[in-house]
Amino acid sequence: MASTYTGLGVQLMETGEKAGTWGTLTNTNWNIIEQISGGYVSIACNTTGATTLAVSDGAATDANQVGHRVINLTAALAGNITVTIPLDVQQLYIIKNATTEAYTVTFKYVSGSDAGVTWSATDKGTKIVYATANDATNPALIDTGFLSGVVDDTSPQLGGNLDCNGNDIVSTSNADIDIIPNGTGDVNLGADTVQVGDNDANATLTTQGTGDLILNTNNGTNAGNITLADGAAGTISLTPDTTGIVDIQGSMNPSLSSTGKAMILGF
Repeated sequence: MASTYTGLGVQLMETGEKAGTWGTLTNTNWNIIEQISGGYVSIACNTTGATTLAVSDGAATDANQVGHRVINLTAALAGNITVTIPLDVQQLYIIKNATTEAYTVTFKYVSGSDAGVTWSATDKGTKIVYATANDATNPALIDTGFLSGVVDDTSPQLGGNLDCNGNDIVSTSNADIDIIPNGTGDVNLGADTVQVGDNDANATLTTQGTGDLILNTNNGTNAGNITLADGAAGTISLTPDTTGIVDIQGSMNPSLSSTGKAMILGF
């Protein structure tokens, strides 16, 4: 009988054949196994549609694309693409989506019901994927969930507290840092003192939009407040709770200023 080949191209020689060539063929098989365990190949994908990764039986070359552990996918995409492997391939892949342009990349078996593994249009990261070859017709490709960086996850979630480990949360290009609770949620700063402003610079505490700025204690329960009303000529109100008083310490000049503005004492 003639030799057969595994899904990744390793030659399986029959007893009594290949006389005088076993040494060469065995060395080739070892080279293929080396590729399977740690080989790297860069593949220029079609810019649209499907790209089928090839198997070169008995060849320890880049042409045996599916036989490499690490695959780098490249292309200047013009549309969403699919990269496929044969149904009998069983391998653990490390795959880098090095394509450009905002289109999806899907890695899947050439046929069958399994949807495969997809990089979103903005995901240019690395995935660890294993091809199970667990069914002759509908084998499954599994994404292990490995992320090469948080940037690879378009909807990251914490499984525990975030420890900054002495580092800061920063932005680039003068961008704001937004903390946005869902619905009626609040932002709670669990500290005895909250500092705002850059070092030695004036600091501004303001609202985003036309709402008033209100300062109170105990979530507004049994508490007075200071309210800065929004709008032109808005009032600044100091309102004690029930019989509380407004106690202003230090010197005060209640006279009219040069702009004609006055302090109204509501006793």
